[in-house]
Amino acid sequence: MRHLNIKIYGLVQGVIFRQSAKKKAEELGLVGFVRNEPDGTVYIEAEGSDEVLEIFVHWCREGPEHASVEKVEAEEGDFENFQEFEIR
Repeated sequence: MRHLNIKIYGLVQGVIFRQSAKKKAEELGLVGFVRNEPDGTVYIEAEGSDEVLEIFVHWCREGPEHASVEKVEAEEGDFENFQEFEIR
């Protein structure tokens, strides 16, 4: 199990990104959270297996239909042992 801190840049607020990320994370069995940041980015912390996190980060590069993702940064973080995936 790994923990990733993911930051998504572009037109990613006001396009149902958080709800879509939660749905995708739950489909993949990931736990963690997603939130909008004051700088216009979306920030996600996600925990799961290497292969599932890779699928999720790939999804983040596309996002939901109306999003326009410019860049995704993903880095290792400290494992938090989240129990669910939530929108904050």
